[in-house]
Amino acid sequence: MLLVAVAIAFIAATAGMNGWGVLGLLAIMLLAIMCSSEPRKQITPAPPVPEVDEPARSLLPEVSATLSALDIPVMVLAGDASVLFQNRAAEKAFGEVVIGAHISARLRSPSILDMVRETIVTNAPNQIEHSERLPSERVYIVRSSPVELGAINGIVGGSGERLFVLSFRDISEVRRIDRMRSDFVANASHELRTPLASLRGFIETIQGPAKSDLKAQERFLGIMFDQTTRMSRLVDDLLSLSRLELKSHIAPDEKVDLVPLLGHVRDALLPLANDVGVDIRLHLPEGRAEVLGDRDELVQVFENLIENACKYGQEGKVVEVFLNNGPGRPVEVTVVDKGPGIPAEHVPRLTERFYRVNIEDSRSKKGTGLGLAIVKHILTRHRARLIVKSEVGKGTSFTVRF
Repeated sequence: MLLVAVAIAFIAATAGMNGWGVLGLLAIMLLAIMCSSEPRKQITPAPPVPEVDEPARSLLPEVSATLSALDIPVMVLAGDASVLFQNRAAEKAFGEVVIGAHISARLRSPSILDMVRETIVTNAPNQIEHSERLPSERVYIVRSSPVELGAINGIVGGSGERLFVLSFRDISEVRRIDRMRSDFVANASHELRTPLASLRGFIETIQGPAKSDLKAQERFLGIMFDQTTRMSRLVDDLLSLSRLELKSHIAPDEKVDLVPLLGHVRDALLPLANDVGVDIRLHLPEGRAEVLGDRDELVQVFENLIENACKYGQEGKVVEVFLNNGPGRPVEVTVVDKGPGIPAEHVPRLTERFYRVNIEDSRSKKGTGLGLAIVKHILTRHRARLIVKSEVGKGTSFTVRF
């Protein structure tokens, strides 16, 4: 603006204006410039916008991906016990939880909630043992521990935000093996004591009083052979139960057609049925009757049921097997005998290990007392039911409903 004023004064002088006039014009213009100009305000830069922490899953993508790949359930919690992240194993084990919801929305166990609360307050790791009974029995070692994200270089950069990791280590197999071991020792010692005592007595008799009696030796050796056969079957059944308990929580997923399977079981049991004078009759539908299952285990189920019907219902001379698979109805297999029946007070306990309605009758028919316990464990794994109906003097029916 000052240069403009000087230029105008110079033009006026050139045009012939006298010196005082030029000076007056210049003074007026300088005064106008000074009056119209305002003091310049100092411009200061705006303060930086503070960074806002995002949820842990966004801040730690690498860690989230790693947790997702783990095969154990893991959850990441905030300081208020809200869920910031859960991996796929946790979703599978406990169901999906809404991110941001409190941990109690998914886990209702007071012991777990108390442990999480204590870890948040004390900032110290804790662990407890927790059992789940549905849909199948599971046992976990649950551990809660704090994580200082500010201590992880290059990820959060010293934000100091506190997070907590809740992990679940499945020890169900370990507990099953421990229980199986103790049950095996208790059951085996109980059931093997009697036949072993008998064997020892017969051996002492053969070595002593019957040392020269060939007829007595032949009779005693026959009894000893039966006792050793029964012990062998007992050990086999105990081992079968142990194997079933180890995988009881894993449902089979292959398709099995029950029509040819029942035909195979009937053919395998024909020699036994002929020995006890029983006719096995199958009533099978046309076409296929498929269920999800393990073929060998289902063969074991129906062999046990039909064999029991032949041995304990032989008075009726016939065992009938019905397979029903109508539209909109569950697949059912019913084994019916015309034997003496079972008193009502015994029916609820039939699937207990070593439970017998008549101990002497069971042992005379070479039963181990484990057949129906094995059936129950197999059907539990197959998510199927065993329904028993019996009336004294009219026979018994066992129905497997898938």
